[in-house]
Parts: sequence; C-alpha cells; structure tokens
Amino acid sequence: MPNEPSTERFRFVFLALGFLCVGLGVLGAFLPLLPTTPLLLVALWAFSRSSRRLHHWLYTHPRFGPRLQAWQAHGVVPVRVKLTAVTAMSVSFALMAFVLRVKWYVLAAAGVFMLVGATYVLSRPSRPPE
Repeated sequence: MPNEPSTERFRFVFLALGFLCVGLGVLGAFLPLLPTTPLLLVALWAFSRSSRRLHHWLYTHPRFGPRLQAWQAHGVVPVRVKLTAVTAMSVSFALMAFVLRVKWYVLAAAGVFMLVGATYVLSRPSRPPE
C-alpha cells in the first residue's frame, strides 16, 4: 500500500492520476463514448498506491463502488456496460472507415485491437456467481 518506499516517491503522481481518472470517469457517466468503469478502475489502482482514504472512498462510493467491487471480486462486466463498449467500438470503426476514410492498414490495426477488446469484454461474466 502507500507506505512502500518506491511508492512514496511517486505518491503525488499516483494521486494526480487517480483524480484525473475519477474526473474523466465521472464525465464518462454522461458522455456516451467515454468509458466510466475502466477509468475508475485505474483511479482505484492509483489511489491504492497513494491514499488508503481515497481508495476506500471510491471503493465504497454509493454510485461507483458496487461496479468496482463486482469487478474486483468476480471480474463482472454488466450487460449494459458490454453493450455500450461494443457499440462505441462499432461506431468508432464505422466512423474511421466511412467518414474519416483512414488508410486500410490503420483501419485493420484498429479493427484488430477493437476485436480483442470486444472479445475480452464479452467473455467476462455479466453477474457475480450465485
């Protein structure tokens, strides 16, 4: 936790990263293409390296805490989050292909990364085990 010598040197960096990711994560709750949960997971990790109090605050937050706890305990990605993620990737790919008309190799690379991301998200359980 925060008392490790190597972590103490970077405590401010971890705190700044945590606050940045919380801010972006909160924005993501309102903006459709900005992912909330992954940003909050990074914030949770950064706070675990810098501040027990902020880690606890985020982990037990009434709105964000349950998703973070479900992820940490069981690797759960709710169906709504899966749908949002796959839809955002599909829209991004379509924009790159038909609006931006990026080069074929950029489109292929982006498609591979999106396919890997979508496969991972869809492979996670949607609910904790009973």
